[in-house]
Amino acid sequence: MAGIRSWRPSLPVTGPEAARVADIPALNAVFSDAFTDRYRRDGMVGVRVPNLNPQIWRYAIEDAAEGAMLWRDTRGAIAAFNMVHRSGVEGWMGPLAVRTDQQGSGTGKDVVEHGVRWLKGQGARVIGLETMPRTMDNIGFYSGLGFAPGRLTITLTLDAASDDRPPELLGRLDARGRDAEIAAAHGLTGALLPGYDFSREIELTHDLELGDTVLLRERGALAGFALCHGAPLVEGRTREELRVLKLVLAREDLLEPMTRALRDLAKRSGTRRVAFRVQGEFAGLYQRLIALGARVRWTDLRMSLTGFPEPKPAAGVVLSNWEI
Repeated sequence: MAGIRSWRPSLPVTGPEAARVADIPALNAVFSDAFTDRYRRDGMVGVRVPNLNPQIWRYAIEDAAEGAMLWRDTRGAIAAFNMVHRSGVEGWMGPLAVRTDQQGSGTGKDVVEHGVRWLKGQGARVIGLETMPRTMDNIGFYSGLGFAPGRLTITLTLDAASDDRPPELLGRLDARGRDAEIAAAHGLTGALLPGYDFSREIELTHDLELGDTVLLRERGALAGFALCHGAPLVEGRTREELRVLKLVLAREDLLEPMTRALRDLAKRSGTRRVAFRVQGEFAGLYQRLIALGARVRWTDLRMSLTGFPEPKPAAGVVLSNWEI
């Protein structure tokens, strides 16, 4: 999720510097205020964007690693931030925001351009972000920096439901078994989209106990996996959704057994539903989810930097969430 506006002058800022776990309370304040203001200007006056779960922030910071950047004003307070992620050749930015009183100064442009330069320097072949499709000034802002709108990412949910057998989970394996399955997941992902690698996200999810990775096999070989988070996205909330961050399937028709496993995991973990974020290129997968009874909940607009487009695999499915 990316929120920027450009119209009001402000004092200069310095940066970027590395974002740390100790910065989470200040990052949360900037995040909540910036996106609350964004919703207000979009006509949703009564909406107050809550703070994110600190563990989700920790995941974002550690996943971004050297790409976790922030800018400070002359008082030392955080004025802007950008979590810049890279999964092999895939690069994306989010969350990113500029403090409301600093917007319009050119800081937003610097924040995005620095993220782009960093991803290029890291060898990213895909560079993108997501923004709210109703927010025309955000779309115009990013377009002016070389990003072009693509298709929507559509969030759909299925209710939790028990299955005849429990799902196979990475988290139930010993360290040696986990390493082998992470390597297999890397191999499957790379076979569908060369250069993509979700290994770090899988490892962080396990280490931070945010969720798990569901494994799907055919004739003993890994045929699909779903990296999902069950930890609440919002600070102080209970579990509501099992959020699928990465979904890789050797074939589209493996969606049905994967959804059964995910719905069962949601049921067993006390979560009400499973949330899928489906990129618009996967129309067949979207229709399969609708046929299974999925409900449409939200839309985001995917934007890619010119010359760094997002590919679609010739076969199978690779869904990669560009939000945390």
